[in-house]
Amino acid sequence: MSSPAVPKPQEDYKLKDMKPQLGERWPHGGLRGGGGWISSERATSTYDLVQQMFYLYVRVEKAKDLPTNPVTGNCDPYVEVKMGNYKGKTQHFEKKTNPEWRQVFAFSKDKIQSSNLEVIVREREMVGRDDILGKVNFDMNEVPTRVPPDSPLAPQWYRLEDRQGKAKVKGEIMLAVWMGTQADEAFPEAWHSDAASVHGEGVFSIRSKVYVSPKLWYLRVNVIEAQDVEPDDRSQPPQAFVKARVGNQMLKTKLCPTRTTNPLWNEDLIFVAAEPFEEQLELTVENKVTSAKDEIMGKIFLPLNIFERRLDHRPVHSRWFNLEKFGFGALEGDKRHEHKFSSRVHLRVSLEGAYHVLDESTMYVSDVRPTARQLWKNPIGILEVGILSAQGLLPMKTKDGRGTTDAYCVAKYGQKWVRTRTIIDSLSPKWNEQYTWEVYDPCTVITLGVFDNCHLGGHEKPGAGSGARNDSRIGKVRIRLSTLEMDRIYTNSYPLLVLQSSGLKKMGELQLAVRFTCLSLAHIIYLYGHPLLPKMHYLQPFTVNQLDSLRYQAMNIVAVRLGRAEPPLRKEVVEYMLDVDSHMWSMRRSKANFFRIVSLFSGVISMSRWLGEVCHWKNPVTSVLVHVLFFILICYPELILPTAFLYMFLIGIWNFRFRSRHPPHMDTKLSWAEAVHQDEMDEEFDTFPTSKAQDVVRMRYDRLRSVAGRIQTVVGDIATQGERFQALLSWRDPRATSLFLIFCLNAAVVLYVTPFRIIALLAGMFWLRHPKFRSKLPSVPSNFFRRLPSRADSML
Repeated sequence: MSSPAVPKPQEDYKLKDMKPQLGERWPHGGLRGGGGWISSERATSTYDLVQQMFYLYVRVEKAKDLPTNPVTGNCDPYVEVKMGNYKGKTQHFEKKTNPEWRQVFAFSKDKIQSSNLEVIVREREMVGRDDILGKVNFDMNEVPTRVPPDSPLAPQWYRLEDRQGKAKVKGEIMLAVWMGTQADEAFPEAWHSDAASVHGEGVFSIRSKVYVSPKLWYLRVNVIEAQDVEPDDRSQPPQAFVKARVGNQMLKTKLCPTRTTNPLWNEDLIFVAAEPFEEQLELTVENKVTSAKDEIMGKIFLPLNIFERRLDHRPVHSRWFNLEKFGFGALEGDKRHEHKFSSRVHLRVSLEGAYHVLDESTMYVSDVRPTARQLWKNPIGILEVGILSAQGLLPMKTKDGRGTTDAYCVAKYGQKWVRTRTIIDSLSPKWNEQYTWEVYDPCTVITLGVFDNCHLGGHEKPGAGSGARNDSRIGKVRIRLSTLEMDRIYTNSYPLLVLQSSGLKKMGELQLAVRFTCLSLAHIIYLYGHPLLPKMHYLQPFTVNQLDSLRYQAMNIVAVRLGRAEPPLRKEVVEYMLDVDSHMWSMRRSKANFFRIVSLFSGVISMSRWLGEVCHWKNPVTSVLVHVLFFILICYPELILPTAFLYMFLIGIWNFRFRSRHPPHMDTKLSWAEAVHQDEMDEEFDTFPTSKAQDVVRMRYDRLRSVAGRIQTVVGDIATQGERFQALLSWRDPRATSLFLIFCLNAAVVLYVTPFRIIALLAGMFWLRHPKFRSKLPSVPSNFFRRLPSRADSML
């Protein structure tokens, strides 16, 4: 086994405070919403959580009366918008003198190196250089500024000029040119100068988009019974079972315990379905002929929209459905006769609207609302997130022999997914995009992930280490809303940490501005006393295995549906955001959970150690004070509970000074990721089933056996202690039980005749006695308890 990786300085992995200049600023120096010539307590702009970025917008609407080529007699026009070193092109039309483009170009003001904007109309030539039909020039100093909520700037017709800009030529073009910010309505759909190298289909994959998860339902199929099912061999009654399929999900009932043509099951099968319903419920009744052969006796296809939508725990009505005879054709007897005496199956099927369909881990759930919209409560708050920028990203692929990254950010909360635009060829991309979500429960988590875009039209070739054409993971951030103070803007730089087969790696930092605004404080307080999930999860709960299987199916459905959007939110992105591999075995994660348990009991251990020091008079002053407090509580027992609660109150007030000033973030020490063994990381990133050599698998299996053996020993010790308590009264050791019963009888008599205060005083004084009166040997009760038998003697 290789030596553990050398941990990096802890500061690299810490959350950092930022002081960005947030909010919109008016073009001539005023701050919109606070401090400028418009002042208010809070900026009213919807873009007050991001840094303002200015863009030069050019809207190319259409052209008319363009000249035709004297040779071909046609015109194949397109428009080139040129600003310094940046050049954007519209699509070209064939044989059209009055084309309509309706396309917007955005040039970042920070990167503008020229004061002259050229809009050139060109004709596409098959051979040689494209010919210029005419152009229009604009002086940057004369461009008007538009600030929402102003209406869009009206486009105007401009006469085309020749190449030198001295004479007018035939043709006109309709344009609108203005200076605006990312708050402009044209921003999301515009061609951006920071992605000037992307052309063709790749343009669609770089734009910012909002996605909505499909509406998921649990489909409960209660298979009750069937009638008149007959196998091919009618001499022997069938041993029947039902196989149900919805899309890629397939479940079976148990075998009917008796061989009969009228089998009974009364078994629930649970599926996940997504609206709009595209799959059908496919039901087959089959006969178990042999262990390796199943025979289909009947089949039926049922569309999901015919089933009742259940909003509570009351059962829906059951229905009989006629089964189609498997292999039944047009020439096989009379169809009407077959239908009249066909096999039937008795079902109770419902679409469960009162459950929340879990597609993410319950530890990081972002939505707890039931499926049925009529069961939703009012929102209790608003979450606003400004995705500012990233810093120090590592190169994820090679382009022209140098490392580069085309980064975008994805945020997921509830059913709403957002994706920022892709910033091309930048290790410090600035997005400055702001998004808003409604919050229905504060004990939820928003997840943000940063990815490298590998679908830009084939211009970027993946490097040697980037693998297949999947968008690479750069890092992930989770923020639990309940840890945020109300109406406070958090501006922090989060480390993007990724575990790789080589160990922990910092991929850069993600800079966010987050604000959780409270709409109803009373409603939030009310929620803290209620279950996190809808009540149907507790009235008719699913098993742990069912929940794991259903969550996996829900994740697959969400990934497929979002992958069908344009541009698609790809499967690898959705799976990373939803923690698809969280259930896989990891030695590192097992260690981390073990030490979490150890730290959990550290408080109890510290308390018992302190009490031991009091009993052994390590600090006489403390021991005397504890004696005084003990005497007061014995004399006034009604003060015990108030004193305990007052003590907890004072501890809580004392700890207020040490509260966290930052939202929680990925803790490398807690995750046991800094000093993890190389082979353990390689095991964590191994495929399932394994792809490693046999000797490696054998070594890992032996290691797993040793770890599992220790866990087995600890669990066995805990069980032993519990069974010894049971042995006190179970007569497993007749002498020990006799002694305990005699002790109980004597104790009952003594406690009846002696006031409780005297008993408590004597017990407390005995426990707090001075070390001079203590024996170094174990106490009598401890000796007695350790001698009791457990059921370990009966284990093989």
